[in-house]
Amino acid sequence: MSPQTPAPQTDPPRWAGAFADRTRRMVPSETRALFSMASRPDVVSLAGGMPSPEALPVKVMGTVLGEVLERYGADALQYGSAQGEAGLRERICQVMAAEGIAATPDEVMVTVGSQQALDLVTRIFVDPGDTVVAEAPTYVTALSTFAAHQARVVQVPVDHDGVVPQALEETFALLAAEGRPAKFFYTVPTFHNPTGVVLSAARRPEVLEICRRAGVLVLEDNPYGLLHFGDRPERALRADDPDGVVYLGSFSKTLAPGLRVGWVLAPRGIMDKLVLAAESAMLSHSLLAQRAVDHYLSTQSWQSHLTAARDTYRERRDAMLHELTALMPHGVHWTVPQGGFFVWMTLPSGMDSKALLPRAVAGGVAYVPGTGFSTAGGERHLRLSFSHPTPRRIREGVRNLAALLHAETEQVPLRARQLTPC
Repeated sequence: MSPQTPAPQTDPPRWAGAFADRTRRMVPSETRALFSMASRPDVVSLAGGMPSPEALPVKVMGTVLGEVLERYGADALQYGSAQGEAGLRERICQVMAAEGIAATPDEVMVTVGSQQALDLVTRIFVDPGDTVVAEAPTYVTALSTFAAHQARVVQVPVDHDGVVPQALEETFALLAAEGRPAKFFYTVPTFHNPTGVVLSAARRPEVLEICRRAGVLVLEDNPYGLLHFGDRPERALRADDPDGVVYLGSFSKTLAPGLRVGWVLAPRGIMDKLVLAAESAMLSHSLLAQRAVDHYLSTQSWQSHLTAARDTYRERRDAMLHELTALMPHGVHWTVPQGGFFVWMTLPSGMDSKALLPRAVAGGVAYVPGTGFSTAGGERHLRLSFSHPTPRRIREGVRNLAALLHAETEQVPLRARQLTPC
């Protein structure tokens, strides 16, 4: 097709008029839209929060899967229960104990990653028009989930110590005064996605007390908690309020995302509804994947695996921070994560990370613009992930981004003068 040839007209889908109203809210996330462009070999992707290939136990899982099939035979390929295998749920309780959580297998339901748990919790609590409170910024796919369930999302700011308690309390009060109280408060308190910050130990009890007084359920999403760079993991919110917190966990970041095994820990009354919702959504989870994770946890040193993974991610975090410190222009700021996968960058006033993205990709680096993590704003922010690329590629990507931002900072004052009224 020549440049002069007009693009063919695309007819609307045949059944577009039959779609449910909530379907209009289903749009691709900023991260998903980046995958195709970031997969080019000439582009260093600092965008997607995928585990390092070196941290995936390929050979061990091959052995584990073989042993599971040998042990269980055809039973491993059968249907399972909606709540999940009892043995795996018991192992999950042991994993959560590292974060101070005391739980029983009856309080746990296995899910297809923690994303399904998030969807199911939203499904059982949120009617169209209900209010959900989340951090600003927050996990991009959580926003998509809430939108798909036609929720109204109100966001509360995050600083270097996590969500701001006073802002959270004021938000709950305003919503109550409106007659639209929050159904739950969604939070990623440990190695937050996208900022990488941790809700401080001083703020954790304060946030729990604010939610308790307001009668608001806490939805604690914690996929990164065991990927800490310090001596011990942070204490989970759920550890200090078993009745007021629903906890979401996942093996996607710590073991293998391809297994699609996560879980939700909830009080009994909530768990009963979650099991019913899971039955209607997918009948049962992959029994093979569940038994593989169960067998892995019972026969392998998963603590040693986590130690090695933390070393891998710490090295990559350090490589990114070193290059950022050495190369970024004046006025660019970023967080210093103590675990997890992400660095959150703030650009000088006048820059727009989404508008800059095409130039960044052309220059050999991809990131996630900050606009995808908030219902409004975020133009001056972007998320960088250090989890997947090698240290060499991280340094290359940061160099490419620094070159772009140096060129851009030289133009910002000129733009400001051009926009100044006479």
